Amino acid sequence: MVESLFEQILILFSTPLYIILIGIEILLSNYQQRKLYSWKDTAMNIYLMLLNSVIDLFFRSVYLVILEYFYRHQWISFTNLITYWLMLILVEDFLYYWLHRFDHEIRFFWAVHVTHHSSERMNLTVGFRSSVFQPLYRFIYFIPLALLGFRPLDILLVYSATQIWGIFIHTELIHKMGWLEYVFVTPSHHRVHHASNPKYLDRNMGMFLIIWDKLFGTFQPELPDSTYQPKKYGLTKSLEKETPSIIVFHEWNQMLQDLQQKNLSWKEKWRYVFGPPGWSHDGSRLTSDELRQMESGSMATQSKPALKATRPTL
Repeated sequence: MVESLFEQILILFSTPLYIILIGIEILLSNYQQRKLYSWKDTAMNIYLMLLNSVIDLFFRSVYLVILEYFYRHQWISFTNLITYWLMLILVEDFLYYWLHRFDHEIRFFWAVHVTHHSSERMNLTVGFRSSVFQPLYRFIYFIPLALLGFRPLDILLVYSATQIWGIFIHTELIHKMGWLEYVFVTPSHHRVHHASNPKYLDRNMGMFLIIWDKLFGTFQPELPDSTYQPKKYGLTKSLEKETPSIIVFHEWNQMLQDLQQKNLSWKEKWRYVFGPPGWSHDGSRLTSDELRQMESGSMATQSKPALKATRPTL
């Protein structure tokens, strides 16, 4: 089919482009002594990509059948080809924003997505560090697209195309991109997304367009190190060991340990699974919002003596 051919062309085009750009980034990194890469981290990125790809490959026939079912019961149909493709890109990116946002705000899904954020580096290969089990539920967010009259293979084609952009924004070597910063997700926006500093947590969820973050209150510009603090990539608490199994399953294991605590109510158990990541019934851990509030409070406290010191004495 035409869509399958286009997807193959995308793969054939993007693969050598990835190799070239990654090679350039490695050379520039070494020349500038930035140490953006490590063999262990890059190998882990490739390993997680392969796991994700295998699951997606074997499960694809299942979710395509499901999407095809809803497509046959479509609510509307498009007659203008340009409108069809523009609307598909726009609506799919909107739905992906919510998929990504829920991956961050609901612990059950964060346990899947956390693998993508476990690297403490920022380079193009981190874009391949996939959320391993996401293909098992990602298609659910695209069911409305099928109902709106978009063909399942077209949905996959646009997702693959925007994923290419989503990989290219994983870099520290591109600073700002002019007017593109106002419309598209750029490397600057995505560095914020991968940083674990409190102000940056759960921000800039878009993959292709940044407009959704600005509309729904999750946008955060990248701040100069001199006005905030240097970005720290990875998780708020680093993993003690970074074996393949720990990286994939550590959050699931922690969730099970939380549920095995004594004297938990059903509501508390529910929140340990479907509440925000970091929630705890006894305050032993903090959510992203709580970390931000704590940081804002400490910064306000620190600023008070400075303000007092500048006040003239009478």
